[in-house]
Amino acid sequence: MDASFCVTALEQALARFGKPEIFNTDQGSQFTSSEFIGLLTAADVRISMDGRGRWMDNIFIERLWRSLKYEEVYLKGYADAAEARSAIANWISFYNLRRPHQALQDAAPMTVWRTGMTSSLPGLAVDMTLRLDDACASPTCPQLQQNQAA
Repeated sequence: MDASFCVTALEQALARFGKPEIFNTDQGSQFTSSEFIGLLTAADVRISMDGRGRWMDNIFIERLWRSLKYEEVYLKGYADAAEARSAIANWISFYNLRRPHQALQDAAPMTVWRTGMTSSLPGLAVDMTLRLDDACASPTCPQLQQNQAA
């Protein structure tokens, strides 16, 4: 892995948004390189790195990215960002609505979620009130900061 892309992205982010108090990454070689660490140190940014084995915390999203890359992105040569955005959105819709998942007894994730805990797939659905088919309702969307009264 080459750190130059990450170093360039970090330089641009620092120039555009200023320095954060703390920067968290995993222990990938691009983030542990002397260039990347040196840039953060020179900017007086505290560094936090996830410990070994923390990849397990992200196993589901890592599996999603792997599937996306091997089933969609690596197979296509997008003409531009708009084409990539459209194709990836279509793949994510397919992944959630139609693609069978072995861990879900060959059901699609949205099918399992919609039928919930009363389905024929007990224990496989996530018990939450979050509307997964409405991205704006998801807590992963940027939230407006509310003023806190002191």
